[in-house]
Amino acid sequence: MISMMVAAATVEALPEAAAVEQAVEIAGPMGLMAGTFRSGGPGAPVVIIIPGSGPTDRDGNNPLGVNAAPYRMLAEELSAKGVSTLRIDKRGMFGSKAAIADPHQVTIADYAADARAWAAKARSLSGAKCAWVGGHSEGALVALAAAQQPAGLCGIVSISGSGRPIGVVLREQLQANPANAPLLQPAMAAIGILEKGGSVDASKLPPPLLPLFNPSVQSYLRDLMAQDPAKLARALKLPLLIVQGGRDLQVGIGDAQALHAAQPKSELRVIAEANHVLKAVPEGDRAANMASYGDPARPLAPGIAEAIAAFVKPKAQ
Repeated sequence: MISMMVAAATVEALPEAAAVEQAVEIAGPMGLMAGTFRSGGPGAPVVIIIPGSGPTDRDGNNPLGVNAAPYRMLAEELSAKGVSTLRIDKRGMFGSKAAIADPHQVTIADYAADARAWAAKARSLSGAKCAWVGGHSEGALVALAAAQQPAGLCGIVSISGSGRPIGVVLREQLQANPANAPLLQPAMAAIGILEKGGSVDASKLPPPLLPLFNPSVQSYLRDLMAQDPAKLARALKLPLLIVQGGRDLQVGIGDAQALHAAQPKSELRVIAEANHVLKAVPEGDRAANMASYGDPARPLAPGIAEAIAAFVKPKAQ
C-alpha cells in the first residue's frame, strides 16, 4: 500500500552527543576513501548515504549546478531522530579521489563493494550489529546491488531510485524537456548503441550531448545500462523502504511503484512535496523546482527523515 507522508515535520530536541560529526576513512583500491559519520546517540541504528550519479559529493552537492546539500541536511534531521549516518564520497571523487586513478573506470559492482566496506566501518563506529544502506537516485541502484550479498546489512532505503533500466529513464528525461527537441534523434541513437554494448562516436554528436556521452564515461554508461533495479529488488532478502518525491522531475512515482511491485514486502512512502533533491517545492512550478537544486537554505520536504527513522528504528539490530 502506498502511504502519503505530508504531515509537517516535528521539532525535536537534538542531544549534544547526536550532533557530533567526525571525518572517517577506509581503504580503497589505490588509496583512502573518505566520509562523515554523524552520531544519533548511543544504540542508534546507522544508515549509509550513497550519493547519486556523476560528481556528487557526500553532502549531495555537485559542481554541475547542485548546491542544495540534501544529504547533509538529511543526516542532521536523522541524528535529531536518533539515527546515525555515514555519508560518503564515491571512489575517485572529492575526499576519495586517491582511491582510483580514473573515477570513470568503475562499475556498479565496484560501488556495491565499497558500500559493503562502508557498512563494516559504520558498524564499528556505531556498535550496531548491522548497517542500513540508503542510496539516492543512482545510489539507490548501488544499494540494491550491494544487498545481493546481505551479510552485515540490516536492509535498504531507496530514495528517488529508478525502478527501470537507466536507458529507459534517460530517454524519458530527455524527451520531457522541450528544449531538447533538436537533440533527441542523436541522443536516442546513442542510448541504443550503449544499451547494446557498443561505443558512440562522440565526434558526430551535437556539442550539448558531449558531456552525457563523452568517451571517458561510456564504459561506465554501458555497465549502468545493463543493470535492472526491479530485478535486484525482486531478489532482495532484506527489508526495503522506497521513498519517492511526488514532485520529482527526474524519477517518477511509477519507478517507485515498479520497485514496490517487484518486492511486495517493501514499504513505499510517497512524500508529496518533495522533488529529486528532497526539497519541498510548489506543485506545477518547474522553474521553482529547478531553482531548489541550488538552494541550500530551502529545507528538506517534511516526511522524508520521519519515514526513514520510523522504518529503521523498530528494526534496529
